[in-house]
Amino acid sequence: MDVLSDAVAAMRTGRPHSSRRDTYAPWGMRFAASAGAGFHVVLRGSAWLLPAAGEPVALGPGDVVFLAHGHGHALASGPDVPLQDVRPGPDGRWPEPPHTARAAEPDTVLLCGAYQLDRSRAHRLLSELPEVVRLPARVGAHRSLRAAVELLGMELEERQPGADAVVTSLLDTLLLYILRAWWQRERGGEEGRGWSAALADPAVSAALRAVHGDPAHPWTVAELAARGGLSRAAFARRFTALVGEPPLAYLTWWRMTSAGRLLRDNTLTLRQVAERIGYTSEFAFAKAFKREYGTAPGQYRRAAGHPTTGTADQP
Repeated sequence: MDVLSDAVAAMRTGRPHSSRRDTYAPWGMRFAASAGAGFHVVLRGSAWLLPAAGEPVALGPGDVVFLAHGHGHALASGPDVPLQDVRPGPDGRWPEPPHTARAAEPDTVLLCGAYQLDRSRAHRLLSELPEVVRLPARVGAHRSLRAAVELLGMELEERQPGADAVVTSLLDTLLLYILRAWWQRERGGEEGRGWSAALADPAVSAALRAVHGDPAHPWTVAELAARGGLSRAAFARRFTALVGEPPLAYLTWWRMTSAGRLLRDNTLTLRQVAERIGYTSEFAFAKAFKREYGTAPGQYRRAAGHPTTGTADQP
């Protein structure tokens, strides 16, 4: 299994949204803090990103910025331009800008988008991102990301039949390309730390793929170490240093995270959910789930808007 895709899927909720904006100087847009994440791409012209904390960031054509933590921020034609609030709808969709007939070409053309995230189970792979991920345009760099941006811009501009489905798929693709480009750039050498180094480490990444590929398997540290060709002790030290917790602690965390996703998104019975993540006893699953989430699995499912099927709903 792909650990990066899994980490994103575990947090994603609802549909992503995006819009193409033509702007004429002077202009300024302020985005309030939210539970989701956002991105901006400068297709033409220039802009200033004004983060909630830190100095303004000058953006040029082709630059991509990703704001992973939902902090408030602004975009403007200059650092001191008055700002207008952009208020998303109940579904997270940003309002389309009013159409204004202009004789001249717009000074700046932007792609702006938003993803809805469940931060209650934030994967460390995403949590360790800085407030602003900036991927400046460079010749020959991030070709897949550039291709996705170009396709998304075309779809938002032309609005052909089927555009809603295509845009949603392209936004999912764009998010993964942004994250991939960032971690490839940050990976560094053997002294690296954190998830960029964990994904680059052959032994640790092999163990992570095994856990994500089959969370129901009764993994042992020795078995995971063998996947990476290391001794048990050497593997445990390396995994803990890079991932931030011991192998079996991460296994438990990922099982419970997967259980939450299955309870939110599927119609599986509670027994089937328990079996999918490695619990043969429905009662043992319910106990472990409540220890992790503070609520019984049936109550969690009802809170997510799904009917409860199964019996493991003891307080």
